[in-house]
Amino acid sequence: MNPVYRRASFLTSSHQISELPPDDGVEVAFAGRSNVGKSSAINAITGIGGLARTSRTPGRTQQINFFSLDAGHRLVDLPGYGYAKVPPSLQRHWQVVLDRYLRERRCLQGVVVVMDARHPLKDLDEQMLAWCATIPLPVHILLTKADKLGHAESLKALRVVSTALTNAGQERGTVQLFSAVRGQGVEEAHGCLDRWFGW
Repeated sequence: MNPVYRRASFLTSSHQISELPPDDGVEVAFAGRSNVGKSSAINAITGIGGLARTSRTPGRTQQINFFSLDAGHRLVDLPGYGYAKVPPSLQRHWQVVLDRYLRERRCLQGVVVVMDARHPLKDLDEQMLAWCATIPLPVHILLTKADKLGHAESLKALRVVSTALTNAGQERGTVQLFSAVRGQGVEEAHGCLDRWFGW
């Protein structure tokens, strides 16, 4: 592991576009449906157990959370999408904020889309892939909770999601299996982040 990941620290949270940190350096954002293990993935990738707050309650992340790796590189935890109990007004707010963040943030170099390996490609996941393709932003998919799948099921999930990436106009998008519990796929995720960060 590049030691810079272990130096990650919480930087700030933003509820509005006007509250975002300066648009410089390089950022990589993590997006995904509520409760797919997005915060756990960030913690596993940095090797810092309590960095991103995790919860059994879906919809816990309701701000854009920024984590600094060093002076010019950041990981960004986006609010989980698709949780019905979030009030409609807040859903609309985040739709506008995320659209502007993804479209206007010049320092954003890629989006890690986190999906549950057992239930990938829900409607909102496919919308996110298509959205990123139009901007365009490169996408890397983490199929989390892969420890809950057998070998044949894992290969099928990879195949299905790889096809979906191509269909969404993300021919250069990548996908991998990931398990925060077992540490599976952490090095592969580092490889993608290293490329996007220019390391």
